[in-house]
Amino acid sequence: MITKIEGLIAAPFAPMLPDGTINLDLIPDYYSFLQKNGVVGAFINGSTGEGVSLSQKEKQQITEAWTWQNKQHKALKVINLVGGTSYQECIESAQASEEAGVDAIAILAPFYFKPITGGQLAEFCGQISEAVPNLPVYFYHIPVLTGCQVSMFDFLQAADGMIPNLAGIKYTHEDFMDFLTCLNFKDGKYDMLWGRDENLLSALVLGARGGVGSTFNYAAPLYHQLIKAYDEGDLLEARKLQQQSIDMIRLLGKYGGIATGKAYMRYVGVDCGAFRLPVKNMTKEAYQQFETDVRALEMEPLFSKIQD
Repeated sequence: MITKIEGLIAAPFAPMLPDGTINLDLIPDYYSFLQKNGVVGAFINGSTGEGVSLSQKEKQQITEAWTWQNKQHKALKVINLVGGTSYQECIESAQASEEAGVDAIAILAPFYFKPITGGQLAEFCGQISEAVPNLPVYFYHIPVLTGCQVSMFDFLQAADGMIPNLAGIKYTHEDFMDFLTCLNFKDGKYDMLWGRDENLLSALVLGARGGVGSTFNYAAPLYHQLIKAYDEGDLLEARKLQQQSIDMIRLLGKYGGIATGKAYMRYVGVDCGAFRLPVKNMTKEAYQQFETDVRALEMEPLFSKIQD
């Protein structure tokens, strides 16, 4: 039986020191911050976590730091993204993740030599999954970054039975037809975690109950209220809250993209440092204007603040 995760799973940022090395000392406070804000999981070393910009050793250190916290507090599900382009390297990461004590791993589509069929993708994932047969495995579907356009319905058809420990999919794409078909596959067998914060409401309508997102790091109260409004049938309030989420996310585009997420973290009191190259970070002057724009959203009660 697959245990499905319900609620908000944050995708933590990789905390960095001013010299560009990882700041493991921040993770205990980061963990407590997410726990306080009702987040149920942490999807580490993903896109937000700069997994593709980190060395194998750095990713392992981050994994061990998060699982160490989980062994003490047992409050979050820790899912570690193991990669990538080399299934042998992914196997090594998966086995190290299991030893560290993660709750699950996730696999990314190869993004250089790309599979073009569901069968090819399932075969690649199967090589990794069979190395950790007792560990739940998720596939991380994010074609905008990997360039792998295989439909997840095709993938599930090929993977079902081939990968016994496949738990589900982190679905970061806008194909609602494909997503709904995956939700209904084999009577809802797999855990389908929605990965686009800006249209979480649409996914809830289709039947999603869990999501993975970067903005859950600093705006979890907004999404808790959105889910509550939807569950209570208050669609007017739910749509209002989703629009506030969109307004907040629009600032990411205005200020250069994914690195703006770390600016939001700084705004709420958790300084994760800068993103690694080639991602562009804000100047000091841009951050001052960013703070002004954030305050203009008039969303303060919907942000998570470390001092609250």
